[in-house]
Amino acid sequence: MSSSVAGPDCCGGLGNIDFRQADLYVMTRLLGYVDISDPRFVAAVLAITFNPLFWNVVARWEQKTRKLSRAFRSPYLACYSLGCAILLLNFLRSHCFTQAMLSQPKMESLDNPVAYCVGLALLGVGTVFVLSSFFALGFTGTFLGDYFGILKEARVTTFPFNLLDNPMYWGSTANYLGWAIMPFTAEIYRQKASQSHKRS
Repeated sequence: MSSSVAGPDCCGGLGNIDFRQADLYVMTRLLGYVDISDPRFVAAVLAITFNPLFWNVVARWEQKTRKLSRAFRSPYLACYSLGCAILLLNFLRSHCFTQAMLSQPKMESLDNPVAYCVGLALLGVGTVFVLSSFFALGFTGTFLGDYFGILKEARVTTFPFNLLDNPMYWGSTANYLGWAIMPFTAEIYRQKASQSHKRS
């Protein structure tokens, strides 16, 4: 098989892979650190999944129908209202994520100051990307104003958009990854402190 766009299909594609020979040791080991039956984990997964689905569906519906703009009698007021709803959903998502991280099994390999510093650095970089994106785009630019017909005069190309196409998404990803690393370490140190306090 070959494709004129992608070039020749190496090895005949995925149909020739024997998944029975795959080494699943790493995946099995990683899944040992996730308790998928924990209600806090389920709530976090639902919040993480629901939020972007909600705001994308609402924004696209608004773009096609302009019903929110008509209901609020202003595209700006409608956009601000959706933005506030998104912020509230993000607070809920962050809370659910934090509760899930604190209730999940802990990785002992993250029980060190280096992991804590890496998590802190990821949080720092992520926060810079998220905040600088927000300041470059403004409230309506950040919260889907283009779907409400609120457009900037030109595409934003200043920092951080001169480095990345989607700095707010990358920043949020860095924040959540850093946050996931830090509570592991913070919780382990809290447990060690309480154990040493009990001994004395």
